[in-house]
Amino acid sequence: MSKHEVVIGFLEDDADQAELISLWLERAGYSPRVFRSASEFRRRLGNEAVDLLLLDWMLPDSTGLDVIAWIRSSANSELPVIFLTARSLDEDIVRGLESGGDDYVIKPPKQAELLARVAAVLRRRGVDTEGSTEISLPPYMVDLQRRRISIDSREIELTQREFDLATYLFRRQGRIVSRDALLENVWNMSSQVSTRTVDTHVSRLRKKLELSGEHGWRLTAVYQHGYRLEQT
Repeated sequence: MSKHEVVIGFLEDDADQAELISLWLERAGYSPRVFRSASEFRRRLGNEAVDLLLLDWMLPDSTGLDVIAWIRSSANSELPVIFLTARSLDEDIVRGLESGGDDYVIKPPKQAELLARVAAVLRRRGVDTEGSTEISLPPYMVDLQRRRISIDSREIELTQREFDLATYLFRRQGRIVSRDALLENVWNMSSQVSTRTVDTHVSRLRKKLELSGEHGWRLTAVYQHGYRLEQT
């Protein structure tokens, strides 16, 4: 996965701070998405393919602790989260990490350090940003150069669209991907388009790749959210 395919969400109500950090992320090759309130984040998360969230502690309608508690108890519980906040007391850092934060950065952040921490958390969570040519989820192997997927060395015949869909889901295993995100990123269509195309392709892909649990992986529909590839 190239960096420009990695979406970094930023929950921050300070417009200047959001603009600056977004600029840093863009220059580093990421795709930033800014949320100005907790309610906006909750509303949009189902339609955004966010790979990591930068989270402020003090928000106009909530707190970072409340937001991460909601994330960890929701269908998007595996979303990586880095606190980015001015709260610098040791007890705050401990609370942030114990609440489920993957890392904690104190404002004002240094550009190089923040980007290094983002990259480190993505690596730990299995998000490849270095352009690897393979995705390995045994017994599945995805060969990105040859555009082939195999199960225990048995190659599965897929259409180009099915391969792109499978790759998008495999790269985000364990996390929910909405239908809107699939339409925008796999079909390059507006998320406003009403179509059952995604559901049809997912059903066909589940059957072809035998993703019903028989090989340790299951592609499931999450009601009102989308789909998730999860280990059984």
